[in-house]
Amino acid sequence: MNNPIGIISMQFARPFGREHLGLFVRMKELGFDLVELLVPEPEEGLAAGDIRLALDDAGLQIALAARVSLARSISDSDPAIRQAGTDYLQYCIELAETVGAISVGGPLYGAPMVFAGRAPAPVADDEMKAREERVVTALSDLAPVAESAGCLLSVEPLNRYETDVISTVSQALRVIDAVDHPALGLLFDTFHANIEERSIPDAIRMAGDRLFYFQGNENHRGFPGTGNMDWPAIMKALCDIDYQGAITLEPFRRNDDRIGLPIAQWRPPQEDESEKLRASVELVRACARMADYQR
Repeated sequence: MNNPIGIISMQFARPFGREHLGLFVRMKELGFDLVELLVPEPEEGLAAGDIRLALDDAGLQIALAARVSLARSISDSDPAIRQAGTDYLQYCIELAETVGAISVGGPLYGAPMVFAGRAPAPVADDEMKAREERVVTALSDLAPVAESAGCLLSVEPLNRYETDVISTVSQALRVIDAVDHPALGLLFDTFHANIEERSIPDAIRMAGDRLFYFQGNENHRGFPGTGNMDWPAIMKALCDIDYQGAITLEPFRRNDDRIGLPIAQWRPPQEDESEKLRASVELVRACARMADYQR
């Protein structure tokens, strides 16, 4: 396995503005091949042309992470909100084409829950079915657009505390198979899978060639190797399905366990994390090499 290893931009800064583009060089120096950039909002002032130049200077690949909201959600019952969701994903695709992103990923179906201030509530069976149909319809329209732009759409299941639309790999595959387009596939995040899947390796194997993008995260979102994830087994499963895509890390839980600290919220780094990041890359690559030996 010789997969590109990525790092999410919010490891270093959020929002990630023009003043942070120089960090791309640092990411490369730390051993990363790719940056996963949160799709910038217009008010953040991060121009596509500047992103592309900085990527070229650093020699980095890029993937984009979509930022859905309650006001732009393709699963919503309100036609105006669904249209805003479609328009937003089209914007993401256009940006991906300009900056050369390999994937636009995330909870593309919309309907964020806890972090968007939407409390969980019972959903009737007919509404559950309607949500599924809305998502399939919208992604069926968007997948050809992504293909024309030269990028992939990667649907990410989120755990039950963050969404009530798609929380498992099997749910995501149901939508992906219904759309049945080569530009639409799965984004697998081990943090969420650790909560919702019976077996992370088995879920990876179930995804098979529909797995487009992979986020390798610890159960507590710390640095790989500091939690309970079985990285040799995870890499073996990726090897078994001949996964060639990116493996991106998101170890942004900080070393701070004060009582009352909002762990669910992103916090900026308070120390130089360079050596921990290098060690994370080395661990993932070592487990990938060991998986090769077991072919």
